[in-house]
Order: sequence, then C-alpha cells, then structure tokens
Amino acid sequence: MSQSITTPSLSAALRGFAVRTWADPESRSTLVGVTGVILFYLLLWLVSPYLFRIDPLTASAHRPQASPQPFSIELAPDTFIKPTVKPPPPNKFVETNPDAPENIPDRTTNFAAQNQQVAQEKPTPDGKNDMPALAGKKDFQSTQIVSGQLSKPIELLEAVPPADVTPPSEKTVQAPKLEQNPLTGLEKKDGESKDGFASNISKIAENTRAIPNRIEGVKNVPMVNDALATQPAIDPQRPRPRPTVVKQQQVRPAIFAENKFGTQNIGPTAVDARWSNYGAYLQRMIESVQLQWEHLLRESKVNPTTGSSVTVKFVMDSKGLIARIVNVDSTAKDAAERACMSAITDRAPYGEWTDDMKAVLGEEQEMTFTFYYQ
Repeated sequence: MSQSITTPSLSAALRGFAVRTWADPESRSTLVGVTGVILFYLLLWLVSPYLFRIDPLTASAHRPQASPQPFSIELAPDTFIKPTVKPPPPNKFVETNPDAPENIPDRTTNFAAQNQQVAQEKPTPDGKNDMPALAGKKDFQSTQIVSGQLSKPIELLEAVPPADVTPPSEKTVQAPKLEQNPLTGLEKKDGESKDGFASNISKIAENTRAIPNRIEGVKNVPMVNDALATQPAIDPQRPRPRPTVVKQQQVRPAIFAENKFGTQNIGPTAVDARWSNYGAYLQRMIESVQLQWEHLLRESKVNPTTGSSVTVKFVMDSKGLIARIVNVDSTAKDAAERACMSAITDRAPYGEWTDDMKAVLGEEQEMTFTFYYQ
C-alpha cells in the first residue's frame, strides 16, 4: 500500500489561511488592521499627484482669479554711489552797516555783503540778539538796520537873470589900521659907581613897535599886514543856498522793524552776518533795483497811496536774467505797480552767478521783493 502527498494550490492555501484566521478573533483584528493600512497607503498614493502638484492648472480647472502682472526690477547706475554732500542753502539775507568795522561773528545764520558782528551805541542789559535794538514798526519784517540815501540829491540850477539886470559886483574893503605904540621903558643910571646899573619899572603898552611916535588905530586887527577883505555880492533875486552839514549814509532808505532786545556789544549799529558771494550779489542787485525804482517814480511823477505796498515774486536764472514774473500782490495803483516790476526787469541782467552760487541755488532761484510807499 502506497501513500502519496498532494501539495495544495496557492489559491486554496490562501483561502484556507483566511478561513482559519477569520475564525480566530485575535487573528481577525490583526487582519483587519493590516488590510486598512494597505488600503490607506494605496489611496494616498493615488491622490498625492493632485495634492502636491506644481505644474500650472489646465484651462478646465483654472480658478476665477486675476492673474499676477509681470514686473521687472532695474537698478540705476548710481544706486550704490555715495551722493555728494550739497552745501546747505543760505538762511537769511541782511543788509549791513557799511560804516561799521568788519568783524567775523562767532556763530550766525545770516549772510550779507560783508562780515559784521552785532553792536549798538547803547547796550541792552543781558542782550544776546543777533540784531541791534531798533525802534520801528510792530509786526513788520525788515532786513535793514541803518537808513540813508543811494542817489545824490538833485542840484537845482539857478535861473539865468534877465539881460537888462546887471548882477552886483563884489566890493573890496580896506582892512582897519592897527594901533601902534612906541617901545616903553627908559634907561636910568643911579649910584656913585660909574659901572653900576639901575632899573625902572614901567607899564608895557599893547601893540608896541620900534617907532618914534604913537599911531592911532584899532587894537584887534588881523595879523596879516595890509590885509584886504572881500565883501560878497548879494543879489536879492538869486539868494544863496543855506549851507548844510548833514551827512547821508550811502545805503538804501529803510523802514525799521521794532526790536526791543538787542546786544551788550557797544559800537556803531551793526548786525551778525557772514560774507558770501551770494550776499554781495544780492546787495548790488537790491541797490540797483532801488535806484531804478526811484528814477521811475521821479520821471513818471506817480503819487502812490501812502501806506500801500507791492510784492513781486519772480524767478532769476544763473545768467542774471529775470526768467519770469510769478505773481504780483499789490495794494497800490496800476502805475505804481508797473514801476515796481520795471525796476526789477529794466536793470537785468545783473551778472552771471559764481560757481558756489550755482552749487547752492541751482540754475534758477525764486525771489520776492516788496516795495513800500510811505
């Protein structure tokens, strides 16, 4: 009798293993867990391409959102170049006193046509201002500390006398005769000795001369002998001008702003200021405009309203030309307003700017001039 062992098929073996495992409660739970893990990883593998995709979506799956606009970044060639330090612009222009001594101040933001240190004739106790104490208008801005006159007074020519009127002639007057007296004193010898001397006291007369006899005359006469005095001719029709000793400073007429707090420094009226090319340029320009303004008013015989003013804002270029008038604010008449604008434009060009002025001001500079009619 022979026996043979038949090997079961794989499917039958798995089916038998599954039946036995499912029949055992503990084996069944293990089988369920392993099957769940396998199914979870299988599902994760299937959906991971959709969860972590980086390629653009197709047109069918495009979201309804605005697409981002493309932009580009461009660096300027001088982005990393250290910019050059530009000089600070000037702060405040002031007009100095030309008669005050030149002195560089310790610290100031004012600039002008010369170096000057603040001073005044009567010191202010504990005064530490950069402007001298002045009596003037309240709530008024002014850059001037002294007043004067730029143009010389007009000399009035005397009228020519009529042809039939003979002007008086000068008269020559003989000087009075001086009183002269003979020398006083006399010689007297007293005593027994022939070689002895004696003296005699006598009163000395005035105006003594070595003459034998006395000459009558005036005691007080000019020391020049035979002096001739000329009597000036007086014409009632042409009276002579009265002599004056008033000295006018060669500066612009000024309207002072009230300043009660001055300085302790004693001296001619002065202000703290430092010289600069810009300050000297502005001073010449302002004086030129002032002279032209006064000339236009004299020629046009305009009588502006007292207390009126004209403010002209204009632009000047680096060539010294008036590029344009920006704005005119006026409380005066039209003729007075035109005189102010012409005073600025008629004298142009005022000269080309220096290199340091161009570095600070650029190629153009806006300025404002205010004209006051008093």
